[in-house]
Amino acid sequence: MDGFDPNSPALAGSGIYGLPHSAEEARIVLIPVPWDATTSYRAGTARAPAAILEASRQVDLFDVETGRPYQAGIALLPISPDVAAWNAEARAAAEPIHEAGGPASPDLDDKLARVNALGERLNAWVRDETERWLARGKLVGVVGGDHAAPFGAIAAVAARHPGLGILHVDAHADLREAYEGFVWSHASIMFNVLRRIPEVRIVQLGIRDLSDAERALIESEPGRLTTHFDAVLAARRFEGETWAQQCARIVEALPKNVYVSFDIDGLDPALCPNTGTPVPGGLTFQAATYLLGVVARSGRTIVGFDLCEVAPGQDEWDANVGARLIYKLAGFALLSAESGERRVARP
Repeated sequence: MDGFDPNSPALAGSGIYGLPHSAEEARIVLIPVPWDATTSYRAGTARAPAAILEASRQVDLFDVETGRPYQAGIALLPISPDVAAWNAEARAAAEPIHEAGGPASPDLDDKLARVNALGERLNAWVRDETERWLARGKLVGVVGGDHAAPFGAIAAVAARHPGLGILHVDAHADLREAYEGFVWSHASIMFNVLRRIPEVRIVQLGIRDLSDAERALIESEPGRLTTHFDAVLAARRFEGETWAQQCARIVEALPKNVYVSFDIDGLDPALCPNTGTPVPGGLTFQAATYLLGVVARSGRTIVGFDLCEVAPGQDEWDANVGARLIYKLAGFALLSAESGERRVARP
């Protein structure tokens, strides 16, 4: 970082947050996954990685909660033209299925099969990319894309950390089986994790939109799946329980190694108005970062993360919030990776 001034304005065309690091130099490598093939209400999350890169150059590099994450090095990889092409093909094939509410006629079967095959291809690509950078000692984050994007990364991290815990922040449970027929739907990411990745434990919060089938699945998996419903948490706060107490209880259920899977719609929709499926309620930005701090201070290690479902609007607001949340995720992951002999202090 010779000659780099963290107090100077970021230059157009510079790396994420205006940083000069290559992926080889950086401690944190971010994989952009411009994918929104199965987004069933509003598309647009495929544009998020590019929009977040642009917005990130307005983020000041000193962070009150996490210090100076930039010093470790953060690099966003270039967008893969292959992934962009797969998404365009899959999105075009998926559109008539979305309009029909599923593969309602035989003539849609071939389109459904193609979308599912492209989803498989994406998963393999994300897993290979994640494994490639993990093997080089990097901390890897995924920048979606819709919430189908990080499955391959979760699989790669889980293979390195048996018994992995997932802290899943979302408005939706994402426990639907093959939603609209799409095996790799954005609404099915945690269903697929439960069924396809052994030994993973999921702790969800922010959940305020789910189906009867998803509620039944939650009740049937008490050993692997803990869900904190947004309305229940809010009611307990109204009755006197503090957010600090709630965070301690949420984090207590997580094992030593934690992967954070963060859907932006887990936040109050005022912070992400253009996300694909906004839902009233959710976390404030400060509540979300406080929770991440509790994870770091607990002695647990954040071994990977993703941020999904950011959808740029006519202004940069959604991307601005997304860029700042990724910086927080990176910062708390770095703090949590420090020596277990020293607890992380509050700012």
